[in-house]
Amino acid sequence: MSTQMRTRERAAWQTIDSGQLLLIATAGLFALVAVTQVAAVGLVQPEVAIVFGVLIALGELFRMVMPGNREVAPIAGAAGIGYALLVGIGPEGAPPDALLGVVQAAHSPLQVVAVTAAGMLVGSLPHVAVGRPARLDAMSRRLFTVATVALCFRPLLELRLDWQVLLAMMGLAVVLSCLCDVLIAALIRAEAVRARFGIVVRDEIRAKLALCAATSATAMLIAVATTVMGPAALLVFTAPILVTQFAFRRYAGIRATYLQTVRALSRVTEVGGYVETGHSRRVAALSVSMGRELGMSEEELLELEYAALMHDIGQLSLGDPIPGGATVLASPAEQRRIAELGAEVIKETGVLDRVAAIVQLSSHPYRAAGGPGAAPAAGASGPPLASRIIKVANAYDDLVGDSADRDRGAAVLERLRLDSAAEYDPAVVEALSRVVDRRPRG
Repeated sequence: MSTQMRTRERAAWQTIDSGQLLLIATAGLFALVAVTQVAAVGLVQPEVAIVFGVLIALGELFRMVMPGNREVAPIAGAAGIGYALLVGIGPEGAPPDALLGVVQAAHSPLQVVAVTAAGMLVGSLPHVAVGRPARLDAMSRRLFTVATVALCFRPLLELRLDWQVLLAMMGLAVVLSCLCDVLIAALIRAEAVRARFGIVVRDEIRAKLALCAATSATAMLIAVATTVMGPAALLVFTAPILVTQFAFRRYAGIRATYLQTVRALSRVTEVGGYVETGHSRRVAALSVSMGRELGMSEEELLELEYAALMHDIGQLSLGDPIPGGATVLASPAEQRRIAELGAEVIKETGVLDRVAAIVQLSSHPYRAAGGPGAAPAAGASGPPLASRIIKVANAYDDLVGDSADRDRGAAVLERLRLDSAAEYDPAVVEALSRVVDRRPRG
């Protein structure tokens, strides 16, 4: 068992790119400096620090993975940012005008970092104990988010600003922290999946906007309420983010189940012997890589993956399977019939109409040729990009399959280029060429 665990750990480290390593190393060094400084001067107001540390640990314990393989810990984030924004520790029942607190919160930005890092470490131990390795890059981003707020906001407390100004500064600090988190995540993700930075930034904003707003609002609420009511406010004002996390967890679970269902459905053609084993998965993987190369957004890539997985489901209606399942060798009329029948099956779900349209048009040529028997035009601009991608990916896998022979792949690419005048989109074919060239040589 120890050998298997070492193998998994070694494989996990090998998948970490240079940007992730830099982020993890910087966060680790920052946490070490913070812990060393706190150990040297002592923990200021240890009771409050422990309360927030425990809440951060609980948040890490109940962290979750969102669509796009994004690990988040909203409760831990809200607690860490709330501790960074804490102005004072007021007694329960203090009047609303006691925003500056009966007892000034005197902890430094480095103590915020140290308490957050300790809480995250403690909360991660149960995950490690059951064999779930820590996502160090995600933990590092969360630590940087809290550190950004602490470094921006806590020095302002020495200025004795009015409470309205402090609230405005709180808002600016959390917005800045969210922006930093999005940019860091986008930089790492763009390098990891080889996507355009601008597209990745847009995807990260869409994916994190709602959760970041909920976490930031809860953090500000915790900071102000604790200043007025004392640590007891944590129990009351953590409830909104807990409900939000539950809702996001259900949403992420539904999306994951949906994709698993589509993948299982796509295997029906393989089990029935209509296509080669692994064909749908290979076409989907190629399509998603090409879509990223061509600048598609995350939502568009998800629809593209669904359509690519189910693009051959119309073959179930055939009395005699196509040899090898290679629809690229079938007549244009037969290809259109398979695509249309597959689209009708997908429409029966009631929620995948756009995916059905992509599948239906994936049999259409890039430009409709003139003359008898020509395929009807799919519109003034031709089939949508997703359909053109699937057409190219399907043709390539039909002719190459699971072969690792690069000469064979190069020959198929050349054949697709020769048909680019009408049948295949030349931009998509070139995107496929770049994706294939990046594959490891076998």
